[in-house]
Formats: sequence, structure tokens, C-alpha cells
Amino acid sequence: MEPMQRALGDFLRALRANDVRVSPAEAIDAHRAAAEVGFSNRELLKDALCVTLAKSAEEVDRFDVCFDTFFARPATAGKPPPPPEDRLEAPDGAPRLAEQLLAGDQAALTEAMEAAAARVGAGDIRLTTQRNLLTRRMLDEMGLRDLESMIQALRAAGGPRDGALAEALSERRTALFAQGAAFMERQSQLYASETGRRMRDAILAQQRLTAVEPEDFKAMESLVRRMAKRLATRYARKRHKAHEGKLDVRKTIRRSMGHGGIPFDIVWKTETLHKPKIAVMCDVSRSVAAAAQFLLLFLYSLNEVVERLDAFAFSDRLVSVNDVLDAEKVDEAITLVLARVGFRPTDYGRSLADFMDAQGAKLDRRTTVIILGDGRSNFADPRLDLMRAISERARSVIWLNPEPETYWGQGDSKMDAYSRFCTVAKTCNTLSQLERIIEDVLRTYMSH
Repeated sequence: MEPMQRALGDFLRALRANDVRVSPAEAIDAHRAAAEVGFSNRELLKDALCVTLAKSAEEVDRFDVCFDTFFARPATAGKPPPPPEDRLEAPDGAPRLAEQLLAGDQAALTEAMEAAAARVGAGDIRLTTQRNLLTRRMLDEMGLRDLESMIQALRAAGGPRDGALAEALSERRTALFAQGAAFMERQSQLYASETGRRMRDAILAQQRLTAVEPEDFKAMESLVRRMAKRLATRYARKRHKAHEGKLDVRKTIRRSMGHGGIPFDIVWKTETLHKPKIAVMCDVSRSVAAAAQFLLLFLYSLNEVVERLDAFAFSDRLVSVNDVLDAEKVDEAITLVLARVGFRPTDYGRSLADFMDAQGAKLDRRTTVIILGDGRSNFADPRLDLMRAISERARSVIWLNPEPETYWGQGDSKMDAYSRFCTVAKTCNTLSQLERIIEDVLRTYMSH
């Protein structure tokens, strides 16, 4: 494989590691585009590959960073060659690395470093803690040990020319270390960033929603959208099953009568898979407002597989927030929702009455009601009769409580009483728990 083709293949792998999807067909298109524009004009190559591979504004941003990092060239480790009268010649039998450093042959050094990096598997780096070890292995592969042995031998010789040559090589060896470290840092950025993101996502997915640090909000929102997109893709695919199922014999025979009984037109039995209708009640009182924010964001990212989503927020009273969420970006809209009705004393009984006034006539056997709240109503009437009515009309009632079950029924909590009218009542205080529960809802619909 030509060096440029190999470099382009490594670049495509780096793109995939940085969350830019590249299919096999797109990889072929990228090689064709590179062959067409060549590698001599960096900006032209960048534009051609970007048009070919990046499919959204986010992917364009990731592509730009990845391209600039991948094709960056480090500061020189070999200095420009001095005038002939001051030039130090490598003695006979000197290592190739010593010759390149003394000659200031940066092109040869860069090529040797990239080849050595490939041999030691620098592209397989997954953790930043691997950088120092891989840097040393790469430099050893370039001939660093022979270079260090030569420097020691020159110093031991003690002659003036030997001493000058040892100092020059030692100086260039230090610069080579810096160049190697910078090279491996770029490898880490290119190939270990995805592993780092996955590790961070795994930690954030287990982070309590009621205790998210402000600096983690953006990362959590990004994780919510990726989770929702994954579920949307999975369950949207299940609704489109072409030519699967059982043969409809009666309709097939009827259509074949016009062709002398020959079944030209095969008819399959079809089943209409309805999208779920979801009504959500989110407690946005102070104790659970953060968890409500992520639930609303998650559900609104599932529009592809949800037929209708009616969202309500409540503390002392319940209000519809569809208008706000439809008109604004969802992350900005949730701030407005909290300003409208959040951070007040909770009254579940009155909020359930408001919900039945607004939504009771729409509840049917295709509607799933999801309630997010701690079930603490400040000792007001919990209106269990309304919970019973909701349970009887809806397909299912799912209650997600940020508190552990050991707290249910303690103090002003009526969760133990409410749970009797719920299809599912679970502790839900992490994104991983939220994803599993929402997937259960979707799976239930798609399997019927």
C-alpha cells in the first residue's frame, strides 16, 4: 500500500474514533476524492474529504479538529544543517538516527517516526497513561538505544571533537524526545478520545440525576441525546419490516384468479405497529427538578418513535409545557419551565386533579402515563381516587422516583400508596436506569 493511501486509511480510522461515521462506501469515495485532488494542497484535500465524509454540522466540527490534529507536523528535532565548515560529520558506522539528527533531515526523521509508531502500535492507544510507554518504544524502534550508546562512547573517548559531537547529539536527542512526546499526544487525541468519552459516559450514566455538577450538565445532555438516538434508531427499524410475517393465503388466491390461478402477486399478512402515546408529569419542585430536566430532554429526543408526547410540569399546580418545549430549544425551554412552575411546595393531589382536567378525556389503552416525582405531598390529600382512575384508563402507569424504595412511605411520602396503582414503580436516579425503563416501554409497544 502506498504511504499516502496508508495515511488516509489511518485518518479514516481516527475519524471513526472521534465519532464521525464512515461507511465502507464513504471510505472508497474518500480515497477517490484524495486521488483526484492529490495530497500536495492541504486545504484542497481537507475540503474534498470534508465534503465527502462529514454529514452534519457537528461532524464538520469534529472533522476539522481531527484533520488538523492528524496532519499536523511537529517542531523539528533535527536542526537545519550548519555551514560546511562547522558541520559535524557522523563517524563511520554511526546509527542511521545519528546521521539524520546531525544532518537536520526533518523529513527523514518524521518518516522514520511514523513508521516506528506503526510498528509499535501507536494507533491502538486507548488510555492517556499509555503515552510515555509508547513514546519510549517508538523512539527505541527508531534506534534510540544505539544513539545513546554512541553518545556514551564519544564522551568516554574524551577528545575535543568527540565531546562536541556527543553534546550535539545529546541536544538533538532531547529535542527528539519532545517531538516523540508531541507525536504520541496527537495519537492519544486521535485514537484514545473515544475511549475516554466512553469511560466518562459510563461514569455519568451512573451519576445521580439529583446531584449533577454544573460543569457536567453539557456532557450529560449530550449523553441523553445519544441514548435517545440509539433507542429511536433501534425501534424505528422494527416498524419497517418488509415482506416478513405470514402469507395471506386468501388474498393471494383472490389476486391470482386474474392470472389463471398463478400467484404472481404475493400478499403478506400485515400488522400495524402503533407508536406509543406518552403523557408525562414531571415534579419540578426543588428536590427533583434536575431529574425532571433530563427526563424531558430524553423523551423529546424520541420523537421518531413516539406518536404523541404531552408534557406537564407541576409543583403546587400542574401546567402543560408543550407550548414552551415546541417553541424553544429543549435545553433552553426547560429553564423556562422551571421558572414558570418550579421550586414551589409540592401538592400531588391538586396536580393530579389538574392532569385529569387537561388529559383525562385523551387517556386510552395506547397511552402510557409516566410520572417523575418523589411522591411527597407535604401532607396534603394525595387523591388516590384520581390515581386509580388514571390506572384504569391508561395502558400503563410508570412512576419513576429519584428516592430509594426504603424512603417510600416515610414522612410525607405517599409513594407506597401511589405504587399500588402503577404498572411499574421504580427508583430512577441515573441515566442508565432511565434508558432501561424507557426502552421497556418501547419494547412493550413494538412486541404487540
